[in-house]
Amino acid sequence: MKALVYGGPGQKQWTEKPMPAVEKPTDVIVKIATTTICGTDLHILKGDVPAVTVGRTLGHEGVGIVEEVGAAVRNFRKGDRVLISCITSCGSCPNCKRQLYSHCSDGGWILGHLIDGTQADYVRIPHGDNSLYPIPAGADEEALVMLSDILPTGFEIGVLAGQVKPGDTVAIIGAGPIGMATLLTAQFYSPGRIIMVDMDENRLEVARSFGATDTIRVGGEDAVARIMEMTDGVGVDVAIEAVGVPTTFDLCQQVVAPGGRIANVGVHGKSTELHLEKLWIQNISISMGLVNTNTTAMLMKTVQSGRLDPARLITHRFALSDIVAAYEVFGNAAREKAMKVILSA
Repeated sequence: MKALVYGGPGQKQWTEKPMPAVEKPTDVIVKIATTTICGTDLHILKGDVPAVTVGRTLGHEGVGIVEEVGAAVRNFRKGDRVLISCITSCGSCPNCKRQLYSHCSDGGWILGHLIDGTQADYVRIPHGDNSLYPIPAGADEEALVMLSDILPTGFEIGVLAGQVKPGDTVAIIGAGPIGMATLLTAQFYSPGRIIMVDMDENRLEVARSFGATDTIRVGGEDAVARIMEMTDGVGVDVAIEAVGVPTTFDLCQQVVAPGGRIANVGVHGKSTELHLEKLWIQNISISMGLVNTNTTAMLMKTVQSGRLDPARLITHRFALSDIVAAYEVFGNAAREKAMKVILSA
């Protein structure tokens, strides 16, 4: 089979690799139908995730068809169409029992990280009964790929951890795929105002069409001064960091109101200064984390009902065999006006 293989920082190749096989009775082998590229994959290629070793197949999102199941798998059989969760969970360890699936003792974020991932013709999914979701008949499978990672991440780590409430003023720093997923799901809770901040005017225009009430282009105006002006000098109730660089986290620290919440969603590859000398007296709560995907089933229902339309995030489509070209587009998102790319087998 073919797979997108990591060759070290800055290096990747679409190349031949042995097809995965069932290694444990709970494994499921899935033939990939549709997958995508995540910002985390770009972080890996920059060398920000040293646990990813040379030779690893990248990718942790996708939809596919069950090819083979282990003897202990009960919920799936060959031919079933499934959504692959970015988080693998055994369902029985202490962390899984408290829905902290991201820290499963035999799983968590391992696909495209510690084991071979989904940017390939086939992938092995450990603990298939708990790590796959059946796809309803007639569902838009391209849209459902967004439920593998970015929508649960934006919702759980941004909206829920940030405790977005009706009437809140929310600032989302970063209008990339994760920021947009946060924007879409924040509207479940009817915040009074959602301010989107980014450097890319095209992405801000998209954000306005997705429901942002206000946008600020970094570089075009002073984002901190503008947010404070919008909020009569008070700041925002919730500041959500959706980039993963020190400057954007610092912006959150500067604009959060007393009693407010900072929710860090971005993946950081270097240390960031935390201004406790200013924040402690402001009664600020700070959260961060890796998605648990315990909201995936609920989000799938909102997609099926039409309440949530993640297909709007898709801007480019490629054949899976053209994945190297897709990386070039996704890695130059501003130039290419790219949000999410879809790769189809």
